[in-house]
This record gives sequence, structure tokens and C-alpha cells, in this order.
Amino acid sequence: MIGKEIHKLAQELWPICRSITGNGVRQSLKIIQKHIPDLKMYEVPSGTKCFDWTVPKEWNINDAYILDPQGKKIIDFKKSNLHVVGYSIPVNKTLSLDELKAHLYTLPEQPDAIPYITSYYSPHWGFCLSQIQYEQLEEGNYQVVIDSELKDGHLTYAELLIPGESEQEVFLSSYVCHPSLANNELSGPTVTTFLAKWLLQQEKLKYSYRIILIPETIGSLTYLSRHLDEIKAKVIAGYNITCIGDNRDYSYIPSRAENTLSDTVAQHVLHHTDQAYKTYSFYESGSDERRYCAPGVDLPVACIMRTKYNHYPEYHTSLDDLNLVTPEGLDGGYLALQRCLEVIEKNEVLKLTVLCEPQLGKRGLYPNLSTKQSNAMVSNMMNFISYCDGTLSTLEIAQKIQVPMWELYEIIENLKEAKLLEVVDNNPHL
Repeated sequence: MIGKEIHKLAQELWPICRSITGNGVRQSLKIIQKHIPDLKMYEVPSGTKCFDWTVPKEWNINDAYILDPQGKKIIDFKKSNLHVVGYSIPVNKTLSLDELKAHLYTLPEQPDAIPYITSYYSPHWGFCLSQIQYEQLEEGNYQVVIDSELKDGHLTYAELLIPGESEQEVFLSSYVCHPSLANNELSGPTVTTFLAKWLLQQEKLKYSYRIILIPETIGSLTYLSRHLDEIKAKVIAGYNITCIGDNRDYSYIPSRAENTLSDTVAQHVLHHTDQAYKTYSFYESGSDERRYCAPGVDLPVACIMRTKYNHYPEYHTSLDDLNLVTPEGLDGGYLALQRCLEVIEKNEVLKLTVLCEPQLGKRGLYPNLSTKQSNAMVSNMMNFISYCDGTLSTLEIAQKIQVPMWELYEIIENLKEAKLLEVVDNNPHL
């Protein structure tokens, strides 16, 4: 089960404090490079304009803690990197409890969870803790230390380009900007890493693949500002990969257009993976698919997830850990996306080479023994042949006969070898 390997990579990345810039992103990408040596890293200087946005100063943190009135360390960044508000400015001072409380964040409705809080674009500092910890604070003076640095530096992202027979591209994007969050963060880049490894192992690819690992929001804006004309001309389908590792639902957010190849393929795969999958409207999007589908950008990017971000109780808390994200959940998410890529690769327009119904028996395509399994295979074969008129793609036929396209791959190859099918259009998406 490949989910075990993906989970192992997530465990390796788990302790690293990532943000939208900084050494945590670089360290994470270097670990991923061990799996994908051709992955290239790029640095974009602070202050760079990206449409209506600007790359911020780079943030790095070494340590942070709070000492109680007795000098005991009660909040420790090194025990959980969620304890510090992301992008906190440096601080070293003594505060009364009332003064300190103005910089403390909890979730009273989830008293045992540490919330994930950030302040990227406004100078601020703070600590996050559980409501249980908060209620145990005593009157007195507290020493607070945040050993961080904000300076002119760089935003870091990574890109992998896999050439295929066509220059037309399938686009995959995930983000590396959250600290120790498993489903909302690590499931995305780890599953994407293993999809990239699988693509690199294929002997032949019909389409080219553009795979990027970026900080969310500012990373997609930065990437689009540098590559928009090129990817608008080349990308025929794409997926933003996030929240793909828990063991609960499957979910789908369409592209803004709602009728792209990405949408058709995603719905086909999910229908045959989990008919109870949840569909959300594009206006319920909130991750990078919103940037990729923005007016004027208009990329055909959809989103397949397990449980959607902001729709599970552990979201943006310390409860989103590697117990929530399981090898089984990652395996299912990986398989759904892999099938999407296979469907895009294998979709073509075929035409029957003989008039009327072909005789399958003399070509060894009709089973000698009639069983429940063989009857289903023959039924799928005959139904598929019935629509091979040179106008419909294999995906369209699979939709009509209500069969997962991956259950037709062997049938199609057998019919091609028997010279009963000829290819009319190998790239129906172009």
C-alpha cells in the first residue's frame, strides 16, 4: 500500500516549522527532493510585485517560550510549533497576566486543542495554547520570548516539469507553508510527491506535467505572475491538492467554469470511488484553486479532497495530526488522483473497424466458459463497442455505459490488438 510510504514522508516533514517564507520551506523541499531529484527550487526576493500583492519579508524562528511567575516553562515552541502565532515579530519582555492575555489565543469550544493562528501582513506577536492551559494561568509576571527574525529575503517554491509527447500540460499544485498540520498541510505535498514519482516511472506520457509546491496564496500569486501567459496557453487540466489524507469523506470543488476536463474527470473518478462524495460550489473554495480560476486567469483547475478544509473539527488545530491522517486515507486520496491522471492520459476517440457486430470468439475475445465475471466483462466489451463510432471519446463512452474507465483499459487493449479498433483522435482535449 503506497499510503504507508506517503505517511512515512509526512512523519519526516512533521516537526518542521513551515510558513509562507523561510528555512522551514527550504528544508521541507530539500527532503522532497530526495524523492524527486529533478525538482527545482526558486527564490523570489521580498518586495517583488505579484499582481496586487507583494512578496513579504522572510520570517524565521529559532525558539519561543513563556515562563510562569515561578520561572517554569509553560509554553514551548520546541514542543509544538503551533504555540507561536505565525510571523510573530521578536519579543523579550516581562508582562503581567492581564498584559499577556492580549497576546494569547485559544479555542474555548475545543479546550484541548492548540489553534493555528497567523499574522503575515501586519506586525504582531502572540502565543497559542489550549483552553485548558489558559485556565491554569496564575496571577503574576510572565517572561515571554520569541526569538524570530523578519528581514528582506525570499519566498521559496519548487517546480517539476515532466515532458510528454505533447506540449499541452496537466497542472498539479500543492502548498508547503503550514507548520505541524497533517491533513490541511502535509497530505497535499506528500501525495503530490508520490504522484510525481509515479509519472516519472511511466515509459511514455501523452501530455506534459507541470507540478509546483508553493506557499499557499502568495505562492500561487507569485507563480502566476511569472508564468501566466505560458500556462494559460498550455494547461488543459489541473488539480489543487490539499486535505487528501484523512479516512472520512471524499469531496470535490469544481473549477469556476464547472465544465472543464478536470471537472468531468474528477466527477467520473469520484462517482466510481465513493458515490456519497460531497460536491461543493466554487464559491465555497478558499485554497489556491480560487487563484487559478480567478477572472483573467481562468485555468481549468478543480480540487479533489478527502474531507474539505474547514469542514472537519480538527482543521487548523493541533488535533490535525498524523493520527487523523492515516496510510489508508492517503492511499485512497492518492489513488483517486492517480486515476484522474490515467483517465486524462488514456482518453481517446476510437472507431470500430468492422461493420455491424464483430465476432469475438474467433479472435479469442469471447470466454469459453460463461461465469458471472466473464459475463460482466463481455457485457462491458459489447456496450463499449456499440459506441465506438469515431465521434465519442472513451471517457464519454464510459460515462454512457456507467463503467469506470479503468475497467475498460484491458478491454480496449485487447480490441486494439485484435485490430477491431482504430484511433481517430489520440488527443481529444486539444
